[in-house]
Amino acid sequence: MRRKLCLLGVIMGAGTCFGQIQLSADVKKAVDAALVKDVTIVTQNIEKQKLELERKSVLTKYIPKVEATALYGYLNSEGSLDLPTVQLPVSGWQLFSGASGFSTKGQAFHGGVMAKAVLFSGGQIYNGAKALAYKNEGTGYMMDLQNDVVIKDIILSFDQLQMLKAAEKLIEESEKRLSKESERVEKAISLGLAVPYDRDKIKLATLELASKRADVHNKQDLLVLKISQATGLDPESVLQVQHTVEPIVIPEDLNTQNRNEIKALESFQKASQFAVKKEKGTLLPTLGAFGGYSYTSIFNAEIEAPLKLLDQTARLKMNSLTFNPTWMVGVAMKWELFSGFERRHKIEEAELSAEQVDRKLEDAREKLVLQLKKNKSSYDNMLLQVGISEQREKVARNNNEMAVKQYQAGLISITDRLAAENDIYKESLNNIETIIRQREAAIETCQSAGSLSSFITIY
Repeated sequence: MRRKLCLLGVIMGAGTCFGQIQLSADVKKAVDAALVKDVTIVTQNIEKQKLELERKSVLTKYIPKVEATALYGYLNSEGSLDLPTVQLPVSGWQLFSGASGFSTKGQAFHGGVMAKAVLFSGGQIYNGAKALAYKNEGTGYMMDLQNDVVIKDIILSFDQLQMLKAAEKLIEESEKRLSKESERVEKAISLGLAVPYDRDKIKLATLELASKRADVHNKQDLLVLKISQATGLDPESVLQVQHTVEPIVIPEDLNTQNRNEIKALESFQKASQFAVKKEKGTLLPTLGAFGGYSYTSIFNAEIEAPLKLLDQTARLKMNSLTFNPTWMVGVAMKWELFSGFERRHKIEEAELSAEQVDRKLEDAREKLVLQLKKNKSSYDNMLLQVGISEQREKVARNNNEMAVKQYQAGLISITDRLAAENDIYKESLNNIETIIRQREAAIETCQSAGSLSSFITIY
């Protein structure tokens, strides 16, 4: 109970909305732009479109195929013909004695249209299309994980940018205080109440602040460039983005049921089941229907055949032999009765793949529960650290006020005075960094429970 009250106190002090990742409209716009521009997401969407086209390609096998053919050719062949010998009763001549050679030449044309359609495929087309549909669905869920990566990166990048802006503001405040202190020391030196050593220490502290300012500017420029490249926004627009860095409080009843990994593996599980059915469908016959119309003509043909009995060669000419129209309608069946165990092995392979997916799904559920618990523990710890860092910053500011008064009263040295000044900068930055780490822990915990986009609200 004491722990709950402590957490509640931190939450109320931060003024954060329960269970949401609050973003300004500017940051949400930047996130959306980054999601559109991210190369990985773009290529993944293209891959998803290719998978959908593959599924549609399978289903098109139900659509009748219509083929048109046209053929023209010149024929020239030689052959032999051996008919049973016939003996004439009066003359005793023998007809068709032995083999007779002949030659044929001519021209031919054939044209036609044929339509074919699959009536029954043993469920291979349907089950194959369903397997690809669920595979595509699972791949889509896995691709959505990249969306969370981009969202998290943009949010934390703006968090870091706000920290650098806060650091610059802290430096300005310290410079103002040191400037006043330097003026006071200069007057004290002129009156013999202080030594040049104090002035040199203040000057050294001022130079250290200038060095910190330069470092902050360099980091800010690099961070702005990174955000600009990721979102497509110009640097000036990035610097003008309104963003508030406050602790994120998430609900207690998070679970892993909405994780994209779980949804993806569940889709892959269904896909593997349909893949097994598809392979088993190869054991059944394939039934199809066909119908067509054709035109065939042989023209300008010549046949030469030697007549040994008459010692002459018969030359026959044919103007044309035409078949028009030729209609053909029918049903065909193909049934592969034995394929050398190839189908059996493919069925076993599909069943093993399905078993792999089942085991991966079971393992993923256990590991994701563990990951959620781990991230939740880290989140709880960081939520407490935020309260501690806020108190440390307050103590540092109070100590600095006391140090100013004590230094002016001559109770402490300039070194102690500057150390108190430096503590403000250090503890203030530490407080912001702690809040950012808490936000990161909260975002990772939300990731452990589902898609980040479902936790985002705009203020």
